[in-house]
Amino acid sequence: MAGSSHGHTPAAWTGVIISFIGFCVAGAFVVMAEPVGFWAGMAVIVLGGVVGGIMRTMGLGAPKAEPLVRSERPTANREAAASSQS
Repeated sequence: MAGSSHGHTPAAWTGVIISFIGFCVAGAFVVMAEPVGFWAGMAVIVLGGVVGGIMRTMGLGAPKAEPLVRSERPTANREAAASSQS
């Protein structure tokens, strides 16, 4: 995991922080037995995901992964097999 930048973006940090605050709010209202406050906290959790997604589409998330480079060896094997059949 050290070689990746998983989660090290402004979009990820913002989404997680907002969701964490919503989790804390929902948890506090569960202890106080207040269903309206619990659902407000759940709404804040969902809002964190929405805000993180919007920020990612704005370019503040991780860039798209580049496809891995294929080895040249299979192509060379195909060419060698084709020339030996000729």
